[in-house]
Amino acid sequence: MNRAVERLLEQPLVYRLWQSTHEAQKFAPILAHNDVSRARRVLDVGCGPGMNTGLFARSDYLGIDINPKYIESARRRFNRNFVVGDATTFTVPSGEGFDFILVNSFLHHIANPLARRVLSHLATLLTPDGHLHSIEVIMPQRPGLPRALARWDRGKFCRSVEEWRGNFTEFFDPVVFERFAVRLLGVACWELVYFKGRARG
Repeated sequence: MNRAVERLLEQPLVYRLWQSTHEAQKFAPILAHNDVSRARRVLDVGCGPGMNTGLFARSDYLGIDINPKYIESARRRFNRNFVVGDATTFTVPSGEGFDFILVNSFLHHIANPLARRVLSHLATLLTPDGHLHSIEVIMPQRPGLPRALARWDRGKFCRSVEEWRGNFTEFFDPVVFERFAVRLLGVACWELVYFKGRARG
């Protein structure tokens, strides 16, 4: 991706406008498999400027992101808890784990060793009945628009569906592993995977 475009997307308003074109489709598998209104404590990892916050109106919600501009924007727009934080070191007091950890399009921005550290650490933040929920971009094997857009994405580490499966199941027992497409004007533009899993015992 062109560096100028990357800098634009780092601006909260530009990012929100771009995500609004397809965010509902990206989140659809989570809503299809879960009643998010029943989530007690939610950790939104890589929350950006708070795009997912409204879905958890009844939950004790915390969004973390390493980008201070995103967090500042989220704090201005929502009366919820947001912190600048590193997903590999963020901790909570004993007994204050999360039953719903959301990782929405974050892991394809980081290389595999760091992604594995994030997943390993997040497993320790789940309650015994909690689940990790992750949506990530797939790098399709076949040529086409979804493959071209995955290559153009500012996340430099889009992985194959089997690589995603391996990363998730190293630390979590799968409950849902579902491949799906996001469409704009009826055209499949991205291939993604939704993973829901419990921390391995």
